[in-house]
Amino acid sequence: TTFEYSALRITRDTIRADGRATVMFRVKNTGTRAGDEVPQLYVRDVLASIARPIMELKGFTRVRLNPGEEREVSLPIGATDLRFLNEETKWVTEPGDYRILVGASSKDIRLRGTLVVR
Repeated sequence: TTFEYSALRITRDTIRADGRATVMFRVKNTGTRAGDEVPQLYVRDVLASIARPIMELKGFTRVRLNPGEEREVSLPIGATDLRFLNEETKWVTEPGDYRILVGASSKDIRLRGTLVVR
């Protein structure tokens, strides 16, 4: 079957270094059979002080949908999910823009947004 993603929302577009937000979006079964979809949440640090991965998986869930059925999916994201080891091998969450990417896989990104850490 096939699935369509839509209506990306982030509960807070700006969080503090200890904050949290929720990424919400809709998934619809556009095919003719019931099926499971595994929406995945990836993050990309737009401008980090050291080289970072292009995207990092930060959450996923399984959704079972009948033909034509649509459901809102919520995945939490917090500043601790954005942290990394800096050059001094200390965990840091740097302020800045983080791309929020949602899709069926890292090669099939359907929705994009931005989360800002202050």
